Amino acid sequence: MTEATGIVGEFLSLKEGTDADLLAMQCGDFYEFFAEDAETVADELDLKVSQKSSHGSSYPMAGVPLDDLTPYLSALVERGYRVAVADQYETEDGHAREITRVVTPGTHLETSDDDAQYLAAVVRDETSDGDATYGIAVADVTTGQFLVTEQSGADATSAALTELYKFDPAEVLPGPDVRSDDDFLDEIRERTDASLSLHTTEAFAPGRARHRVREQFGDETLESVGIADAEAAVRAAGAIISYVDETGAGVLASMTRLQSFDESAYVDLDATTQRNLELTETMQGDREGSLFDTVDHTVTSAGGRLLREWLQRPRRSREELARRQSAVAALAEAAMARDQLRETLGDAYDLERLASKAASGSADARDLRATQETLALLSAVGDLVADSERLADSPLAAVLDRPDREAAAELAADLDEALVEDPPGTVTQGGLIRRGFDPELDEIIDDHEAALDWIERLPEREKERTGITHLSVDRNKTDGYYIQVGKSETDAVPEEYEQIKTLKNSERYVIDELAEKEREILRLEERRHELERQIFERLRDRVAARAEVLQETGRALAECDALASLAAHAVRNDWTRPELSDGRELVVEQGRHPVVEQTTQFVPNDLRMDDDRQFLIVTGPNMSGKSTYMRQAALITLLAQVGSFVPARSARVGLVDGIYTRVGALDELAQGRSTFMVEMQELSNILHSATDDSLVILDEVGRGTATYDGISIAWAASEYIVNNVAAKTLFATHYHELTVLGEELPSVQNVHVAAEERDGDVTFLRTVEDGPTDRSYGIHVADLAGVPDPVVDRSRAVLDRLREEEAIEVRGSDSGSGTTQAVFDLSSGQFKTGGGGDGVPGDGGSTPAAESATDGEQLATDGSHAVGESADAGSALDPEVEDVLDELRDLDVNETPPVELMAKVQDWQAELDEE
Repeated sequence: MTEATGIVGEFLSLKEGTDADLLAMQCGDFYEFFAEDAETVADELDLKVSQKSSHGSSYPMAGVPLDDLTPYLSALVERGYRVAVADQYETEDGHAREITRVVTPGTHLETSDDDAQYLAAVVRDETSDGDATYGIAVADVTTGQFLVTEQSGADATSAALTELYKFDPAEVLPGPDVRSDDDFLDEIRERTDASLSLHTTEAFAPGRARHRVREQFGDETLESVGIADAEAAVRAAGAIISYVDETGAGVLASMTRLQSFDESAYVDLDATTQRNLELTETMQGDREGSLFDTVDHTVTSAGGRLLREWLQRPRRSREELARRQSAVAALAEAAMARDQLRETLGDAYDLERLASKAASGSADARDLRATQETLALLSAVGDLVADSERLADSPLAAVLDRPDREAAAELAADLDEALVEDPPGTVTQGGLIRRGFDPELDEIIDDHEAALDWIERLPEREKERTGITHLSVDRNKTDGYYIQVGKSETDAVPEEYEQIKTLKNSERYVIDELAEKEREILRLEERRHELERQIFERLRDRVAARAEVLQETGRALAECDALASLAAHAVRNDWTRPELSDGRELVVEQGRHPVVEQTTQFVPNDLRMDDDRQFLIVTGPNMSGKSTYMRQAALITLLAQVGSFVPARSARVGLVDGIYTRVGALDELAQGRSTFMVEMQELSNILHSATDDSLVILDEVGRGTATYDGISIAWAASEYIVNNVAAKTLFATHYHELTVLGEELPSVQNVHVAAEERDGDVTFLRTVEDGPTDRSYGIHVADLAGVPDPVVDRSRAVLDRLREEEAIEVRGSDSGSGTTQAVFDLSSGQFKTGGGGDGVPGDGGSTPAAESATDGEQLATDGSHAVGESADAGSALDPEVEDVLDELRDLDVNETPPVELMAKVQDWQAELDEE
């Protein structure tokens, strides 16, 4: 216990009793921070630090005004701090404080971010077969949304981490078996920005958790949502309810519906795929340039939040997707009605969040007025849809039928009857309630206004009675009501005027009648403010009790907004309704990339994948558009399974169960993983996770290691996908050797991005054609990138010699080190060097024969003159060696598969060794 006394001692005592990082303690009109908390807050929020003495010691102190706490809390919570708030209350001995709430990243209501703000809990149960079952619960305290699921099986850990990535929670509560798993916790930190908070172990206990869930959602809820036997999920859900309760967020009343989500109903999008496809943010972490940023034309925060959720969790239900498509189609066709709908929705507030604020007791009169106005919009939007024949016959009408319109209209009418049109932002100063709503309040207001009227007429009466012309009546906090008389007329003031203050040019007085009237006004104001506060709190409690009506209405309006946004984008960008198929085809005519087409003149391309074309090997020059082509295939598939139209002239999309991508990687050295290790881990995940109903995008495999290793891995992975996984796959590669698979495997086809070369100039045509390409034009790309001309020119010279199978001079420096010849040794997959042109020996282990070769001669791997070059008359070769050389002359290296080529080399080596 601290030795400090007074306010500081009380602060430190309260701080010891909480596990929060910081404590904000109310002291009159300020919330104060002391000691280390004051220094931390001052550093984070740029506050001024003063000193407070206590028990002979001095403590740092920093504070914020009472009414300004919320923005400071938000700033601290966004930085990951858990902040306890101690409010002041009256006692017989004066003031005391107690902690009323703990604000954490996952329980903060006053967020300025329109995105969902999830609090998550994750529990792990070990199964008898050695696998694990993960229970995950996520709740958005700002909207009341509450979701639970379980992941089990060999891939349960990866699946659980993927779910956490999708929701991107602000705070995670790890269960008892998870909090000691450092690797799992590190993965959470790596994949999300969540703060990790330890909640009491008892909250995760099965019996206690089950009791909390039934108490919150009803006795039959677990059975009705199908999780009665999902022990891990129930434990996670119970822990969240306990945490929200104990932190004092006060929003449990808004958590009215528990939903179990079955991942089999959604398209699997792992963290890597969401990043590679830039669904909600670009590779650089920016919202601008993402798919969400491109298609988001919503006019409400709730609509934007829902659209983002749709993109991150595409559906597999044909029925649901057809419903959304039909609504988008109707909105796209009914242009005038769509514009009117969006204009009307533009006046809507976020009802889901307003419901949580009402439940927590933090909603003010302006929040309730916003609630009233938005509830009233439900009827207006419903009438607008009903008046449009096209919209009335669409699924949009059913969306608006889900909320209880009668209950919404009744609550809106009650709020409108009670609240003034433009209420103040505080609930303690009166002026909230309309005249005619409460008779007792009306009587108080009448008396108050009569008293004010008496004050207003006092100056004229006194001027008439006293003959003083410079006389006025006013009020301030220091003097209360007073009569002010100019100095030139103070001699004429009556005896009953009691002087209270002398100013430079006037005197202030008070009379008994004025003092009595002031006391009456103060009593009336106090009664009015207290009665209005009571009426308002009853009204707010009634709104909180109807949280489900607010939430259902808010969700319906949000869905209308999200669908209208998709329709607006489809019309503006000439998108088309895709045909959804049960087959495994993906047929796109004149397809485009939905984001890239916004910023460049896009060249559309066709794509055809069916049972005979399940694996496409995509070749073509660097920078020609291979990656864009494959990503647009993935995004068109994803948009189709969101229920959106797609950027194409036409599209037939077979529904997929997952989209998996491997599109390049960055070193993650902090985690001990190189680029190639990350690449292989991503490839491993795809080979383990994808099914014959999946879409796989592979943009280079094996490029991070030696050439032969890379080709071998890419070759084997391709065969495995074709023969074992059978997923629809687009595989871009610069390993042209892989194009042979298109000739040997029936479902593998080659396509390439065309380029045209004239007089040394290369033009990327951006069009995709059948068949493999023959060149990569990498040197041309290097030239475009600004690589110095000497490097580009030397590259072209080296490439020409490689193509002509001639030795390459390894140039030395200007210091006279000379040059060294090198050729590519097919048996080792490496360059070997020979003697320099000036007689300086090479350092590559060359033989004397190699050292004596002329510049125009190709070196053989055994040191003799290479195939096709003249030899001295006395250097006749054995017939067996000549046979090997003849075979080598006839071999087309470019057309021979790597595995077959290596086998031939081994045979030749064996024959030569026998000599």
